[in-house]
Amino acid sequence: MPDVRLASPQGRWILLTTVLGSSMALLDSTVVNVALPRIGRDLDADLAALQWTVNAYMVTLAGLILLGGALGDRFGRRRVFVAGVVWFAVASLLCGIAPDAEVLIAARALQGVGGALLTPGSLALIQASFHPDDRGRAVGLWSGFGGIGAAVGPFVGGWLVDGPGWRWVFLLNVPLAALCVPVALRHVPESGDGRAHGRFDVLGAVLGAVSLALVTYALIEAGEGGAVAAVPALAGVAAAVAFVVVERRRAEPMMPPDIFASRQFTAVNLVTLCVYAALGGFFFLAALQLQVVVGYSALAAGTALLPTTALMLLLSARSGELADRTGPRLPLTVGPLLCAAGMLLMLRVGPGASYPADVLPALLVLGLGMVTLVAPLTATVLGSVDVARAGLASGINNAAARAAGLVAVAALPLLAGMGEEAYREPAAFDAAFGKAMGWCAGALVVGAVIAALTVRRPPPGCKRPECLRHGGVTAPPLEGEPVRKRLA
Repeated sequence: MPDVRLASPQGRWILLTTVLGSSMALLDSTVVNVALPRIGRDLDADLAALQWTVNAYMVTLAGLILLGGALGDRFGRRRVFVAGVVWFAVASLLCGIAPDAEVLIAARALQGVGGALLTPGSLALIQASFHPDDRGRAVGLWSGFGGIGAAVGPFVGGWLVDGPGWRWVFLLNVPLAALCVPVALRHVPESGDGRAHGRFDVLGAVLGAVSLALVTYALIEAGEGGAVAAVPALAGVAAAVAFVVVERRRAEPMMPPDIFASRQFTAVNLVTLCVYAALGGFFFLAALQLQVVVGYSALAAGTALLPTTALMLLLSARSGELADRTGPRLPLTVGPLLCAAGMLLMLRVGPGASYPADVLPALLVLGLGMVTLVAPLTATVLGSVDVARAGLASGINNAAARAAGLVAVAALPLLAGMGEEAYREPAAFDAAFGKAMGWCAGALVVGAVIAALTVRRPPPGCKRPECLRHGGVTAPPLEGEPVRKRLA
C-alpha cells in the first residue's frame, strides 16, 4: 500500500514533479492558439498550416493516450512519465527552432506522443504514491495547480509572443523538463500494475491515430475538392472500421467494446463529443478573432480569455456538489445551453468591439456554462461504470474530448467558408467567424438535447471522482482510480 504522506518532504517533491509534468502539456495546449497569427506571419503559413499546428499534436495525443497509460502500468509509471517528459522537451525544442511550417507540424506530432506518455502518468503517480488518507487532497492540489496553469497559460503565451517571440512558447518547456526529470528520479517511487500482462494493443492505437489523422487531413483539404479530400476520407473511415473490428476481436482490447454497454456511459460520451467539439473550435478561432479582427495584441488576446478559466477555478467544486443533489441531467442540459448562448454573444465581437460591453459578457456566460457542465460530466462518466474501470472510463472520455476538438478545428473553417488566407483578411475572417459560432452553438444544443433525453441519475453508491476543483478548458481531466487499462 502506498504510504507517502503529503506533508512530508517527499510528498511535496512528488506533487511538484507531477504538477510540472502535467503543466508542460497543459500550457502548450492553451498558449499555442494565442501564438497562431504570429506563427503564420513569420513562417508564411496559410490557414491549413495553422490548423495542423494545433491538430498534429492532438492527433497523436488522442490516439495514443490510452496506450501511454498502459505502458506506465506495465513498465513503471515513473519510468514512462520521465520518458514522456524528456520526449516532450526534445519535441518542444524542435518546435522552437523549426525553420518552416512543415517542420513545426512534424515536431508538434512528436510533442503529442510525449504528451500521451506523461499526461496519464502524472495523476497515476499521485494515486500510486500517496497514503489513502492524503490521496484526495493531493489530487485536489494537483488539479488546482493545473487549473492555475491553465489560467495563466494564455497570459504567459501572449507575453512571450509579444516579447521574445512565439518560439519561446515551445522553448519554455525545456527548462521545465530539466527541473522535473531529476526531481522525479530522486524523489518519486516507482510503481506499476502487477496485473498488467499480455501484449499491448499497438495495432488498435495505431489504427485509432491513423483514422483521426486521415479524417482530419480530409476535412482540412476538402476545399480543394476531388480526390485530394475523398481518398483520405474513405481511408480514414476504413481505418476507423478496422479499429472497431480489432477491438471487438482482441481478448483484452485498448478500448473494450463492452464498456459501452452502459447506456449512461455512452450517452455522456456523446454529450462530450458535442460539447468539446464546440469548445475546441471556439478557443481555436476566438484567439484569432480577437487578434485579426478586433486588433488585440497576443498578450491582450490571451488575457481576454482568462475569465472562463477563472470561473472554473472558483466555482467548479460547488457545481459538482450541486450536481450531486440534483442529479447529472439538469447540469448536463443547462450547461451546454449556457455555453451556446455565450458563443452566440460572441457574434457581437467584431471591429471596434468593446471588451467590457461585448467580449466580457460573452465569456462570462460561456464560463458559467462550463462551470455548470464540466465537473458533473466527469463525475457522471466515472459513476456510470464499475469502480475498477474508472480509470479506463476517464481515459476514454478524455480521448473522446480531444478527438472531438481536433475534428472541430479541422471542420469549422470548411463549414464557415474560410479561405486559406482568411486570417490575413479581417473582414472575411469576421464573417466566417460568425458562421462558425453558429455551428458551435448548434453542436452544444444537440449535446443538451442528448443529455435531456438520455442521462439519468446514477444508482446510489456510485463512486464520484476524488477531485472536482477544476476541469480542463479544452479537455476533461484524468480523474478517478489509477489508470489500469488492459491491453492485449
